[in-house]
Amino acid sequence: MLKDIDLFLLDMDGTVYHENTLIPGASEFFSKANARGKKYAFMSNNSSKSKSDYISKLNQLKVEAESNQIISSVTVTLNYLKQHYPDNAKIYLVGTKSLKSELQNAGYNIVPTEYRGEDIDICILGFDTELTYDKLQGLCYHVSLGKDYIATNCDLRCPVKGNRFIPDCGAMAKMVELATERTPKFLGKPEPDIVYTASEIFNVPVSKIMCVGDRLYTDIAVGINAGAKSALVLTGEATETDVLTSPFKPTYIFSSIKEIAEIL
Repeated sequence: MLKDIDLFLLDMDGTVYHENTLIPGASEFFSKANARGKKYAFMSNNSSKSKSDYISKLNQLKVEAESNQIISSVTVTLNYLKQHYPDNAKIYLVGTKSLKSELQNAGYNIVPTEYRGEDIDICILGFDTELTYDKLQGLCYHVSLGKDYIATNCDLRCPVKGNRFIPDCGAMAKMVELATERTPKFLGKPEPDIVYTASEIFNVPVSKIMCVGDRLYTDIAVGINAGAKSALVLTGEATETDVLTSPFKPTYIFSSIKEIAEIL
């Protein structure tokens, strides 16, 4: 059933690893994929890390990865800004130092947290693991003025080791929504751009791509929205019971990436 798949788009948190621990079977998957001539790339909604951060993390876990194999919500956010805003757009950012550096390196003007001027072009909310109340106050101020407002991803929670979860970008957006009565335009999964980008990079038609992940409303939904195959792994957020009530039905369900490796 996997013989027609040429490219696996793998979510990372909850699919390939938990925090700093590789999920059992992941190494076998990469070995099998390479042996079978299958391509793979890593897709992530986690905007708290840069491409180099991801490559470093994967390498520490003994997983080889190159820059073109990292396709994240940061990639999609930069593409969105390029399409809709001038090169030196003024941004109020709630995000990590890593995300700030990515935006600044692309030429954008990130204002200080305490900035309260009215000439902001756009507000951006990311998965901010360095979140402070001052950042939230500033974001609510600018959002309340009606400034353009986007969020890198809609994930409500991020899985960590021990079947635990921490608040993700979507949960942070809920706080801002309650305070301002505004919701952002969400980028990243389940919007199909990540899949389309991967299709172009690897010259693989969408019909031969499989999105693999642990979340129904992002990892599985992005595959459905793009017209690709999808596979749910049960090592993160979603359970088989969740599938019964979800509008997002995966093409396949696997216990973990190890089961995919065994089939390969």
